[in-house]
Amino acid sequence: MSNPVTTPGFSPVPPLPPRPRRSLAGPFVLIVLGTVCLLGTMHVLSLGRLAHLFANYWPVLLIFWGVIKLIEHQRAQREGTRAAGIGAGGVFLVVMIVVFGLIATQLEHVNWSGLHDQFNFDDGDFSDIFGQSYNFNDHLEQNFPAGASLKIIDTRGAVSVHASDDNKITVVVRKRVGAENQNDADKYNSETKPTITAIGGLVTLDAKAEAAGDHPVETDLDISLPRKVPVSIISRRGDVNLVGRDGGIDISAQHSDTTVEDVNGDVKVSQEKGSVKIEQITGDVHVQGRVNDVSVADVKGAVQLDGEFQESVKLARITKTVTFKSSRTDMEFSHIEGSLDLDSDELRAEQITGPLHLTTRSKNIRLEEVSGDVRLQDDNGTIEVGMRTLGNVQIDNRNGDIQLRLPDKAGFRLDARTRGGEIQSEFPELKVSNDEREAKASGSIGNATSHIVLNNEHEGIEIRKASSQPPKPPEPPNPAKAGKALPAPKVKVEPTEN
Repeated sequence: MSNPVTTPGFSPVPPLPPRPRRSLAGPFVLIVLGTVCLLGTMHVLSLGRLAHLFANYWPVLLIFWGVIKLIEHQRAQREGTRAAGIGAGGVFLVVMIVVFGLIATQLEHVNWSGLHDQFNFDDGDFSDIFGQSYNFNDHLEQNFPAGASLKIIDTRGAVSVHASDDNKITVVVRKRVGAENQNDADKYNSETKPTITAIGGLVTLDAKAEAAGDHPVETDLDISLPRKVPVSIISRRGDVNLVGRDGGIDISAQHSDTTVEDVNGDVKVSQEKGSVKIEQITGDVHVQGRVNDVSVADVKGAVQLDGEFQESVKLARITKTVTFKSSRTDMEFSHIEGSLDLDSDELRAEQITGPLHLTTRSKNIRLEEVSGDVRLQDDNGTIEVGMRTLGNVQIDNRNGDIQLRLPDKAGFRLDARTRGGEIQSEFPELKVSNDEREAKASGSIGNATSHIVLNNEHEGIEIRKASSQPPKPPEPPNPAKAGKALPAPKVKVEPTEN
């Protein structure tokens, strides 16, 4: 061994220690992650499968990392060198693996099926994320027992029911399955075959859409059966369309656009989200739940609406009593020959027959051609009521004008008062007193068979004759005829409940 070189007047320079070998732990982990991602981009593994593998096996990466570092440390000791440290990059990579691994593990326990329904995702989006989409068709047919009723269960898919010309039930099945490959799709398809079972007087058609577990399966059912069969439907996600029944209808749905037409019987719909449209019903109609839009027309029975209706409610030509109850509006009247349109800001109706009871808030009310008794209460909205046949009327309002139009030759007794507003009357027989703080009006006209009571806070009261009703505002000009572009529609960002 040679002696270190020395120079007179200088200390000997010790030899430099061997440089530590670079660690292979980081590159190994990157190679593994890159290989797995490559399999995903080549569609050998789906994105859902990759997420499942990482959520369950990410600690293996840390184990491999530790094993490699241990081997490197032992090799360095044998060679008498210093083992490579983790380094800032290694620390960052370990932290990222731990953080994303913990997040993936928690997401693995999420009920994605429930989340899928809650946020109204499209099934096609889930099929694309968790594999490809495969289509299957099927056909079921058998005689329907006389006097039996039908129960349909389809938790994911559209249901359409219409009348048949024979005594059979015929079901056309259109199914879409999300899977990684054809073999898996065939397996999920066989697990979700719809079935028809009969027990006593009940026939059950079950789409078996959830028999494949978390794998997305969407099953559309097109059903033909005798017109006189009563039908009940359970649908968690998918549109419901029912036409032509002579029996009762009971529908329980979520995330659905439900349509029921031409039914000689009672109709009951319980629904969360979506819309409900019901027309041409001879029996009673009952709608409950939380939906966006409700439209009910041409009903010979009574109509009852219970729940929260966030966009609009439309009623027309209902022969018997109409009852409406929500957290904001409580309404009941005898029947309606015309139409009613209720949204978050306004209630408009014509040709309503009382007794009418209406309690609401923060809503402008306009009623035309009302007959019978009226009991109306509102806050923070204007009220306009035009009477066709006069009964007893009581209107209470706060922070909004009241305008009441009465038949020219009607007989009535009136008591009206308001604070912070004025009273105007087109009937000279009434005594009107407008003081600085309070205004009053009273008097009798004709035989005074009806009693009218008007109370208001902070706004005015107008009592007009029906013949002096101001003309309706002209329709806006047609921009197309004027050569101008149509204005952009207004977008309602956060609809409130009715």
